[in-house]
Amino acid sequence: MLKINKKYEHVLFTFFMAFGMSCLISFFMMAVNFGFNSLLLEKWLHAWPMAFALAFPCAYFLPKAIRKLMKKITFVESD
Repeated sequence: MLKINKKYEHVLFTFFMAFGMSCLISFFMMAVNFGFNSLLLEKWLHAWPMAFALAFPCAYFLPKAIRKLMKKITFVESD
């Protein structure tokens, strides 16, 4: 079995999370917008790579920005 160095775990996790989420969300949105018909699979397979191309950088960079924002807007309650 292929083993990948632990130092790449964050990037690999982000890749697989973006891959799975873009797959499910793009399929759901295509089904909602176009319905379950003969063109759904074709349209989804065209849209999914574009969704993933946006999802991966967002999943990689947004958490860092959101953590910085959360540090600014939250506080620890003292006793």
